[in-house]
Amino acid sequence: MIHFILMLSVSIMVISIGICAWRLVKGPSLPDRIAALDTIGINLLAMVAVLSVLFKTQSFIEYILLIGILSFIGTMAFARYIERRVVFEHGSDQNDS
Repeated sequence: MIHFILMLSVSIMVISIGICAWRLVKGPSLPDRIAALDTIGINLLAMVAVLSVLFKTQSFIEYILLIGILSFIGTMAFARYIERRVVFEHGSDQNDS
């Protein structure tokens, strides 16, 4: 029974990632696309966690952490790009004196 529930949850997450990928491509605005990309990262993280339980292994824990960190950094970089239209500021640490 648990095997069926885990496979059903993986299937639902795959469908959710597909819907978010459609929003990523078709999104009417840049914030919608960034939200879709962040949601894909969260769903991917959850899917790897469910697969870890399904395969009865703890070897995927590092991948879960890596996906979470990369998803967070990517979301922050895109949010900064939306705010300032620049990801890296050039010349901000130089003295003008």
